[in-house]
Amino acid sequence: MDTKTTGWVAYITWIGLIVAFCAGDKEGAKFHLNQALVIFIAALAGSIVMFIPIIGWIVGSLWIVFVFVCWILGLIAAINQEEKEVPLLGQIKILK
Repeated sequence: MDTKTTGWVAYITWIGLIVAFCAGDKEGAKFHLNQALVIFIAALAGSIVMFIPIIGWIVGSLWIVFVFVCWILGLIAAINQEEKEVPLLGQIKILK
């Protein structure tokens, strides 16, 4: 896969992230692979927080909405081949 395809496939579910990491252009799309990984980890954390009654439901719901907005922003940036960091989560670097 080329860099653009690898970038946007990384944002399409966790399976897409794995496919993009294994079969895609890792060096060219490393930025979007990292952003997608951080967004999916944040979504997982928000889902876990939602198991806490009442406060967890409120905080978790707001967090999931925030992560969804970050996901949309990251996907649009990948489609346009731009390296824009998503708000708050974009500064986290997991892949070097």
